[in-house]
Amino acid sequence: MTKLDRLIAELCPDEVETSALGTIGNFYSGLSGKSKEDFAIGNARYITYMNVFNNIAINIDMSECVRVGADERQNVVQVGDVLFTGSSETPDECGMSSVLIEEGSQPLYLNSFCFGFRFSNSELFLPGFTKYLFRSSDLRKQIGRTANGVTRFNVSKEKMKRVVIPIPPLPVQREIVRILDNFTELTAELTAELTAELTARKKQYEYYKQLLLTFDDSVIPHKRLGDICAFLNGKAHESDIVDSGGYVVVNSRFISTDGTVRKYSDKQICPVYRNDILMVMSDLPNGRALGRCYYVESNNLYTLNQRVCVLSLLNNSELDSKYLFYVLNRNMQLLRYDNGVDQTNLKRDYILNISISIPALEEQKHIVSILDRFDTMTTDISNGLPAEIAARQKQYEYYRDKLLTFKPLSA
Repeated sequence: MTKLDRLIAELCPDEVETSALGTIGNFYSGLSGKSKEDFAIGNARYITYMNVFNNIAINIDMSECVRVGADERQNVVQVGDVLFTGSSETPDECGMSSVLIEEGSQPLYLNSFCFGFRFSNSELFLPGFTKYLFRSSDLRKQIGRTANGVTRFNVSKEKMKRVVIPIPPLPVQREIVRILDNFTELTAELTAELTAELTARKKQYEYYKQLLLTFDDSVIPHKRLGDICAFLNGKAHESDIVDSGGYVVVNSRFISTDGTVRKYSDKQICPVYRNDILMVMSDLPNGRALGRCYYVESNNLYTLNQRVCVLSLLNNSELDSKYLFYVLNRNMQLLRYDNGVDQTNLKRDYILNISISIPALEEQKHIVSILDRFDTMTTDISNGLPAEIAARQKQYEYYRDKLLTFKPLSA
């Protein structure tokens, strides 16, 4: 019998107490009433959306700055608070949690895209325990069911109040934290080498892409994108989304996952065609989807949703469409509009006014052939390395969920 088994047998032999969040604490909102100027020159630190999304425990060294007046009534995050992201493009990614487990050198505030939860009794849970608990599969399923929406999902705080969590005795929590902390460290060590190799390959690919697509504009002609491409914005498909339909709905999530995450429609409201280039026009601050592109390989498979545009060549006699795809994908002329503070929406004119270098068609095709090989090489490596990384993560999640599942010992 393990130490954890002995603790459970001694302290909670029949079952572990459970409670709905609404009965053991209160939710609070992030920063309110802030303008862009407040984020330009800040005197206080705040926790960003991505800090909450990416970390089970808040990284206090990654906090950004915002201006907060002495007489303002803003919520200050306290150690032990559970922080949640408020929205996402899929319900599965709504309400991602992170816990503040250490005191900072100064007050910490929470960005407006997130909200917090504070336990009425601070001695009910160890912060190290809740950082794992709220990322467990059972809690993630419950939280996912609190999200409402079609193209973008928002967490309902009223529904969050009904999320039920176990409350094991503190010695049990402490032992689970010890086990999971050790297992987390071991998993990180096992995946570090694989992740480093994958990162190196991706950097190598990005380096050669940048090298091949950088030209001397005094020698190589260039044109405004609006002079060589037609632009069309997608249309809403909210009422047409089905579990399986004749057309894939291209939204920003579809593009950011390279076509992995899909929604379907029976109607082709906004069709796209072979060799078209699709671009994400809207994303949260510092997101990785803004300006990301998708190259259409086949006809009559897709319909275009809002927040995504399609760019079609007006004349392909001087420009290779695949070359244009590589030039446009996460183009720095567009990413400069991301101010890192609030949601960025690329306007039609922003996109159509960027400058495109146009080397000889033969040179374009040569560049495409090189980048295609690099892309294939990176993808082939990805099929192995991320698969191993995912296997390590799956193993970790299995044992984490096993430790965080409490049932009557007689069951």
